[in-house]
Amino acid sequence: MRKITGGFLFFGYLFLALTIGATIWRAGLGAGAGAAGALGALGILAGVHAIVTGLADRRALRREIAKVREAHRLLADAMESTQGALTDLAQAIESGALSRTEALTGEVRMLEGLIQQMSESIDERLAASPLTADTYEGRRQVQTNTLLKTVHDALTENRVDLYLQPVVTLPQRRTVFYESFTRLRDPSNRIMMPAEYLSVAEGEGLLPAIDNLLLFRCAQIVRRLAGQDRKVGVFCNISLASLGDDVFFPQFLDFLSQNRDLKDALIFELGQAVFDARGAVEARNMAKLADLGFRFSIDKVQTLDLDFADLQRSDVRFVKVAADLLIEQLLDLDGAAPLPSQPDIRAGDFAPLTRRHGLELIAEKVESEKQVVDILELDVALGQGHLFGEPRAIKEAVLAETDPPVEFVRSTLKSAEKRLRP
Repeated sequence: MRKITGGFLFFGYLFLALTIGATIWRAGLGAGAGAAGALGALGILAGVHAIVTGLADRRALRREIAKVREAHRLLADAMESTQGALTDLAQAIESGALSRTEALTGEVRMLEGLIQQMSESIDERLAASPLTADTYEGRRQVQTNTLLKTVHDALTENRVDLYLQPVVTLPQRRTVFYESFTRLRDPSNRIMMPAEYLSVAEGEGLLPAIDNLLLFRCAQIVRRLAGQDRKVGVFCNISLASLGDDVFFPQFLDFLSQNRDLKDALIFELGQAVFDARGAVEARNMAKLADLGFRFSIDKVQTLDLDFADLQRSDVRFVKVAADLLIEQLLDLDGAAPLPSQPDIRAGDFAPLTRRHGLELIAEKVESEKQVVDILELDVALGQGHLFGEPRAIKEAVLAETDPPVEFVRSTLKSAEKRLRP
């Protein structure tokens, strides 16, 4: 626009100069006088234009400088207020940490007696075992008892870590959920994978204690994320033993009744085989959680030919399927129907079918970009796997803030102690 205006002005000045030159020539002063007059007029007009333009540019520059000064002033004010807020936050964190430490000290003292009783119970059991390492059964029992003591000590000595893995939207890859995992550490701080201890922990009634710690830590992580204005949910694994435990579950339900604000952010997850194996007691307790507004998820899916109506009745809202299984049973079929019970359903219809039943499909164990391409072709909106982020341990400072209240742990440990007594 500025170039167009400059062009119009140039031609206007040229026209005025030629007019003046023509006037002088017609006045009888000759062509030379006319040309000189035209050139002189053009020079005068150009000089006036330069002066006016310079004045306008200087005024504009002064306005820009004033704006920059105002912006600097506002920035300085903002930095000053931010510094004050950070100072207040640091003081609040310091005072909060001190009060939390005092509270935890009291809780630890209250637990010492009960933990000591459990330790003595396990020690008595190990000492009284008639089996020796001379036979296969003896060696196996000794190993089991040793592992049991390691698991027990990890729980009572708080060698329990919380890991989180992101669940992202596709194709944006924005984190909207996390899945939580519990990892125990042995006395040498070696991380014990669930396959090492779950069977022993389940047989000895220690799974509720593990679920107990996971629940409280997930709840605290959810609150911490909400305090940072991060609207994300956390998948929290729960065992069938915990759902059916007549000591653990009432305390579990009471805690959640007092924390209903967590219902939109805390999702309880079971494996498909565990879900299918639930009995009347477990199903009833799941319904009690659903009445409070909590939702469920199933993972470790082995077949896509699911009972969608049963999942919907049981308040399951998420279904996690391994990416390889989705691709194998939906894309690599050579024209066959993916669901024997619904032969009219085609590959691209599976995700919409789950949504029609109130279920959100999540592709888990995603490890390559090629899998992402296939998953997007299937209209899957959520993904989880090492490609988007590996499970990472929560920092110790944060983990220390998520220790459960003493009364909740007390009931769980009492339940475990009863089972451990010969």
